[in-house]
Amino acid sequence: MDGSDPLGTAVPLDDVTAALEGLKEILEGEEDLELLLRQICHQVVRAVPDVDEASITLLRDGNPHTAVATSDIVVELDRDQYRIGNGPCLEAGRTGELVRVAVRESSERWPEFALSARQAGFGSFLAAPLSLSDRLAGAVNCYGTQTDGYAELDAQLLELYSTAVEATLRIYARYLEARETIEQLRAALTSRAVIDQAKGVLMALRRIDDEAAFSLLVAQSQRENAKLRQVAVRFIAEVTGKDLPGE
Repeated sequence: MDGSDPLGTAVPLDDVTAALEGLKEILEGEEDLELLLRQICHQVVRAVPDVDEASITLLRDGNPHTAVATSDIVVELDRDQYRIGNGPCLEAGRTGELVRVAVRESSERWPEFALSARQAGFGSFLAAPLSLSDRLAGAVNCYGTQTDGYAELDAQLLELYSTAVEATLRIYARYLEARETIEQLRAALTSRAVIDQAKGVLMALRRIDDEAAFSLLVAQSQRENAKLRQVAVRFIAEVTGKDLPGE
């Protein structure tokens, strides 16, 4: 073997590899999902040949919306598909199958999409599905101005990239869920601490037991139609003459 690359795959694979490395760097420093998806969208344009514009469709409980896009033009093309209820980006998201079409050949299957895409100057469409959770799916959508569709190699490169993105986003989603759970637990523990503090003060002042002190706080909460924690915080502030940190 002479080390040649007759299929010309080396440069595209290098581009995808670089995009995946860039994705890793983004994940290490980015905590905003929309910004992360936007970075992924722009990387697709750089990594897959002949992609002029891209968008990411998300379907939450089957309801689609465009999370990010590289231009307003493709946002409108995506929205037209959502409004009508069919189109290649919905096909990819709902079936979990890659969609690769030349716009001129899609008139019979998706006439509204074909007309809108041609009017916008696009001749080719490629979409790879994303499956992120039981309730969340989607697709990475690629639009190209060439009229003869995307090559098989383009589809394979997008599938390679989107598979890595899918796995990474699943991990990221679990991270966000875990972080939210931690914040909820922290808030619950903080609430519990201030309520216990208020009960202790009431027990000392009124010479009553724990249950009676808690009943007094609950009764005050109901009278004021306020959360128990808010009643406890205000009571402690009144007794000590100081606001609690963060209040």
